[in-house]
Amino acid sequence: MKSAITAGLFGGIIGFSISFAINYFLIAIPETSLANAMGNGISGLLSGFMGGFIGLLIYIRQSTEFKQK
Repeated sequence: MKSAITAGLFGGIIGFSISFAINYFLIAIPETSLANAMGNGISGLLSGFMGGFIGLLIYIRQSTEFKQK
C-alpha cells in the first residue's frame, strides 16, 4: 500500500508539472472562456494520462522488485 501511495504521489507531481508546462509555455493567455476551457481540458487530459501512466509503471516496477527479494 505504501508503494502505491508513493507511486501515485510521484505520478501526481509529474502530472502537475506537465499541466503547468502546457498551460504556461504552449497555451497563450486565452481571450475567451471557451479557449480557456479547451486549454484546461487538453492539459488535464495529457497530465492525467501521463501522471497515471508513470505512477502505474513505478508501482509495477516496485512490486516486481519486492516479489524478487
